[in-house]
Amino acid sequence: MTVQHLLREAMGELIRAGVDTPELDAELLLAHALDVGRSWLMAHPEHRLTPEQATSFRALLARRLAREPLAYITGRRWFYDLQLAVTPAVLIPRPETEELVERALAWLREQPRAVVVDVGTGSGAIALAVAKHGPEARVYATDVSPEALAVARENARRLGLAHRVIFLLGDLLAPLPEPVDILLANLPYIPEGDRASLMPEVAAYEPPAALFSGETGLDHIARLLEQAPRHLRPGGRILLEMGCDQGEAAATLARHAFPQAQVQILRDLAGRDRFLIVMRET
Repeated sequence: MTVQHLLREAMGELIRAGVDTPELDAELLLAHALDVGRSWLMAHPEHRLTPEQATSFRALLARRLAREPLAYITGRRWFYDLQLAVTPAVLIPRPETEELVERALAWLREQPRAVVVDVGTGSGAIALAVAKHGPEARVYATDVSPEALAVARENARRLGLAHRVIFLLGDLLAPLPEPVDILLANLPYIPEGDRASLMPEVAAYEPPAALFSGETGLDHIARLLEQAPRHLRPGGRILLEMGCDQGEAAATLARHAFPQAQVQILRDLAGRDRFLIVMRET
């Protein structure tokens, strides 16, 4: 079969399976099977696959038709300007989290030698992006999952950033050896009751421990904010990702933990409440 024929056939199957980006997914799966770029597929629509290549592609397609996330099938995901390895041990990095990195890097331009921590680092996405673009900062990354930390460490090694990030195993801020200037986190924030409403890619495949956080979705954020006063330096800043309907509740938790701090809710590019900012008094 030709590239063009296989893509057309796969796209139809993906549409029927309910995949929301069928054309893109078909192209990325075929490019992965052939070990080429998407542009190569577009330039060679009449290229004929060998039987072995066709079999490999159909095996990948079958996994996507079962709604396994594309990132787990290919084993990689772009985040910011980094290509990260991802496995089912870690949450797949989302584009909206890149906004968190942008804000953190803006702070680092004001304080280049800041001590930064990425709490619940998962694949290492936030910590590694900050380390790459904030070369004078000291960066810590914590996670309670040894499997997740193994993925993050491997990403750091492969990207040449292993010397820039200190990975620590432990719950939230507990393993930190020193106070920090900037605290970043994309912790679990989905309420337990929302499981049934999630897309199959999320509910059936991504690690529950990286998704759900109690009845309101705020258990992890509440515990982090409770710990934070002991670990955040005077004048320090916190930036947390949260659910779009959690702004008021998260801000209340922050004001309780830091009564004198400036607390702000930041919207994402879609206009939804997405980030909690806490700026501690000096």
